[in-house]
Amino acid sequence: QVQLVESGGGLVQAGGSLRLSCVVSGRTFSSAWFRQAPGKEREFVAAINWSGGNTVYADSVKGRFTISRDNARNTVYLQMNSLKPEDTAVYYCAAGPLLATTLSNYRYWGQGTQVTVSS
Repeated sequence: QVQLVESGGGLVQAGGSLRLSCVVSGRTFSSAWFRQAPGKEREFVAAINWSGGNTVYADSVKGRFTISRDNARNTVYLQMNSLKPEDTAVYYCAAGPLLATTLSNYRYWGQGTQVTVSS
């Protein structure tokens, strides 16, 4: 059974930084972060393959967010810098077989962590 547990969300002012963590138990997969703002669909943020050698980002976060992983700690990170009010959302960690940007690739999901960016 694969379980994902996120942490690190919170309230931050615009321009600030947060680091999200996701502990993944079970098999090693490609991992991703998605986010969902109130009234909007869940959207892709960033993904990383199982070895950490390949990453992909949404255009909206490129240059500001960095995804990484420490397989010795079974943890995937999302470092978020230069945060904007439009980054406010519930952030979800996900795991799946391929490095992909689509929700359908990801079979396992965490419970989500709230990120709120004030202006």
